Amino acid sequence: MSERTEIFVSTDIETDGFIPAINSMLSFGSVAFDGNAQVLDTYTANLQTLPEGEQNPVTMEWWEQFPEAWAKTRANPRAPQEVMPEYAAWLRALPGKPVFVAYPATFDFSFINWYLARFAGHNPFGFAALDVKTYAMAVLQRPWFHATSRQTLPAHWFAPDLEHTHVALDDAMEQGMLFMNMRREHLANT
Repeated sequence: MSERTEIFVSTDIETDGFIPAINSMLSFGSVAFDGNAQVLDTYTANLQTLPEGEQNPVTMEWWEQFPEAWAKTRANPRAPQEVMPEYAAWLRALPGKPVFVAYPATFDFSFINWYLARFAGHNPFGFAALDVKTYAMAVLQRPWFHATSRQTLPAHWFAPDLEHTHVALDDAMEQGMLFMNMRREHLANT
C-alpha cells in the first residue's frame, strides 16, 4: 500500500474518566492528513453522556483546572447513536484507508473503538492505532519509552501556532502536525 492510499487521522478525545463503557467520551475531534501533511478534512462532535455512565472523581477534579475547555465539551452535545454512524461514514468517505493516530493512542483508541463498535456497529480503522510517542521513540532511536516525552522532542517538530488546549479538535490538529512533521523528517533521512 502506498502512502498516497493511507490517510492519517489524528484524533483526540475528552472524557469524564478512563474506562470506556463505564465513563463517557464527552467530545472528540479528528483531522485527516494525506501523506504530504495536507489537511483533507476535519470532524468533531460533543456527545451526550452515557445514561448508565459514571464520572471518575479524579478526572473531574482534573477538569476543574480547565473550566473553559470543559464548557466547550458540553456545548450542544449530540446522542452517540447519531454521531458515531455519521463519523464512520466520514471515515469511509476519506480518499484512502484511515490510519488512527493519537498521543497516546491506547487511551484515545480504546474509547473511539468502543463507541464505534457500540453505536455504529463497526470500526473503519480496524484494530490498529499509531501512537505518536512510540513513533517518536523509533525516529529518535531512543531505547527507553519513558525517556520520550513532549518535553524531550525536538522543538521544530511542533507547530508554533498550535497549542494543546484540551479542546478535542485543537489537540487533534496539534498532535497531527507533530506527527506529520516528525514523519516528514524521518522520510527525508531514510
